[in-house]
Amino acid sequence: MSQRKAIWGWFFYDWSSQPFHTLLMTFVFGPYFAIVASQYYMGLGQEEALADANAQIVWSNCLAITGFIIGFGGPILGAIADTTKVRKPWISTFSVIYIITALSLWYTFSDGSNMWLMLTVFGICFIMAEYTYIFTNAQLPSLGSLDEIGKISGSGFGFGYAGGVLSLLIMLLFFVEQDNGKTMILELDPLFGLDASQKEGTRFVGPFVAIWFAIFMIPYFVWVKEDKSLRSKLNISEGLSNLWTAVKSLPARKSLLSYLGASMFYRDALNGLYTFGGTYAVLVLNWNIVKLGQFGIIAAISAALFSWLGGFLDRKIGPKPVIVVMVAILTIVCFVIVNTSLTHVFGVTVAEGSNLPDMVFYICGVFIGGMGGILQSASRSMMVRHTRPERATEGFGLYGLSGRATAFLAPALIGIVTAISGDARIGISPLVVLFIIGLVLLIWVHPKGESDSWSSET
Repeated sequence: MSQRKAIWGWFFYDWSSQPFHTLLMTFVFGPYFAIVASQYYMGLGQEEALADANAQIVWSNCLAITGFIIGFGGPILGAIADTTKVRKPWISTFSVIYIITALSLWYTFSDGSNMWLMLTVFGICFIMAEYTYIFTNAQLPSLGSLDEIGKISGSGFGFGYAGGVLSLLIMLLFFVEQDNGKTMILELDPLFGLDASQKEGTRFVGPFVAIWFAIFMIPYFVWVKEDKSLRSKLNISEGLSNLWTAVKSLPARKSLLSYLGASMFYRDALNGLYTFGGTYAVLVLNWNIVKLGQFGIIAAISAALFSWLGGFLDRKIGPKPVIVVMVAILTIVCFVIVNTSLTHVFGVTVAEGSNLPDMVFYICGVFIGGMGGILQSASRSMMVRHTRPERATEGFGLYGLSGRATAFLAPALIGIVTAISGDARIGISPLVVLFIIGLVLLIWVHPKGESDSWSSET
């Protein structure tokens, strides 16, 4: 029962943290910020198309800079933290900063007067969210055997995405305003007397995410135990030395090196899809909050269901085949998105007012959510097969580095291509290339990772 409660406590981290990605990154704050930034630039006299492109560039630059900080800071903190033998104190610290910065996003005013300050606050919030992710992932090896890890990882993602769906529904039903100032479906005024004319219902997404995280992290802190008797003194030099040794050993660890390289590219592309999906729909397809909300619900439900199913598939055939198939599917999906606009689908002109572009993007949303959820779960499971429990934070720090060392690449490439083309749709095209590179590098990844050799050593 103690182990089962530990697993459920660990699941609650996914439940509590998923609204950051669902609400802040993708479906509410990200698109809201894109509109704020676009209107800011139009206020400077720019045409709408150029203002939209500049809004995407600003968002891209923020994610590029924060991704760089996450990528190179994660392994260092992870290696240092491993010298203490405990992780929860670190997670507590990151969580407090995360909650404070998420609360502060309330002050993202619709007139863009403090746009740059709030973009900085969001960046700090993003960094803290990712650092908690690295440290909680490092606890996965202690929750079960290698045969069980895939199922546990998939169930955790599935549970987390279910939380994302619920949080999105609450925001859309009771807070986020449509153009008429009413919420979706129920057509209510935003709760708590929030002023729709000032977009206070939408701006409440920051405090909502903070409160959600604070409440649902309680089971994690109560049920996930660490042996405090093993706690040792923080040793920065030892941590940095261990990290340097691990980095120097990478060329001799062909499977791990190939996997880190592959995941570096395909996870960067996936994050690009998540990050720019909502802004793409707003800037290219001119979606309002109703359509965007529907898209978000479809994608989140797909992610919850498929992540859970993917965990069973991972347990049956292993994570590598799952990863290969998911990356291939998402490459195709990304290609479809690039070739879909308000007026054309794969070069074929659609009638004015046609629902075809919307339907294509809705279908893509099912695949982005579902296949993306499976891919993240299987990737986490694959990393467990390349790490040792006693050095797990360092290992997942390297995993975080592979996912964030070039995290600036997708946003930067999108920003550059968008700036050159002046078209937010064409700006998404670099993601296709990143997926393909990741798929090629998977060729050299051993299906069982390094678990066999480590078992023989122990």
